[in-house]
Amino acid sequence: MVATRESSGALFCRTQLPRVSRTFALNIPLLPTPLDLAVTVAYLLCRIADTLEDEAPGALQGGLLDELADLTGLARDWDSRARAFVHRAQPTLRDETPVAEAELLAGTPTVLETLASLPSWVHPHVARCVRTMTGGMKHIQQVHANKGRVEGLPDLQATLMYCYYVAGVVGEMLTGLFIDHSPAVAARQARLEPRALAFGRALQLTNILKDVRDDLDRGICWLPRDRMAAHGLEPATLALPAHRARAVALMHELVAVARRELDVALEYTLTLPTEEPGLRLFCLYPLFFAVATLNAVEGNPAVFDPEPVKLSRESVRMLMLLTQERMASDAALRQLYADCSAAPHEEEAMW
Repeated sequence: MVATRESSGALFCRTQLPRVSRTFALNIPLLPTPLDLAVTVAYLLCRIADTLEDEAPGALQGGLLDELADLTGLARDWDSRARAFVHRAQPTLRDETPVAEAELLAGTPTVLETLASLPSWVHPHVARCVRTMTGGMKHIQQVHANKGRVEGLPDLQATLMYCYYVAGVVGEMLTGLFIDHSPAVAARQARLEPRALAFGRALQLTNILKDVRDDLDRGICWLPRDRMAAHGLEPATLALPAHRARAVALMHELVAVARRELDVALEYTLTLPTEEPGLRLFCLYPLFFAVATLNAVEGNPAVFDPEPVKLSRESVRMLMLLTQERMASDAALRQLYADCSAAPHEEEAMW
């Protein structure tokens, strides 16, 4: 009976993953067992936290983020508390909350059940990640939000700290899981851990730059106010057509920061041993997707238009094939990275 419950929980988690993230649905299945399920569960718990932050205005005041972190850290006696958490959380969601995210929140007990079924070495890494993430979300809201709106962060350091809270900590978690799973990775711990934060920050900063217009439309801006001010901009004027040249110059400056973070992310990925191909590809896919996304954003005024700038399906498919072919060769991957980083942006790339 226990095995059946665990199997149904795992099936729920694997089914929900592509509904809330197309990107991670591509690379998580590449991981070896039980990492694939462990990272799926961890991602879904982080996504539940993200849903509370974005879609539940009362989550901070009602203690829901703290409660989610507490539930993730419980080894037992979490079932009734998880159902009570869902009962309190569901009414706080906005009416326009995406259906998949609302259903994932409702399935929190099942996700926690699946976490409990995983090896004991998985649990502390996931619990620490969720607690750090939810604590960071609370900090950002308490310090930088005005009536639930974040209208820019003070400076680049604050923007990168936000990136740490919602993604850099995931890099830490993944590194811990990889080390505990593989002796070959554990032998490289000293080289991996200092680079883990940059990997997550790079991917998050890329998403912030790509989604700048969508965030603005939701009353949110994660860009540094001091850098905006240096270009004569503020969140209220950032997307105005009359200021496109200034906005593009600002984005050029921030893309350069993201590229420096991606340079470190490449070194992180190449530090992973070639005898762990699933781990390497898991990192290579989002790394190269981010490089191509920055190409599409840099120098492209369309990033401030309502229609999102995205990679084409063909671009995604080609990047996956190219990284698969070169996965075992550091030299070939470095050359591919250099070639992709130098590529012109795709002004009309859509996915």
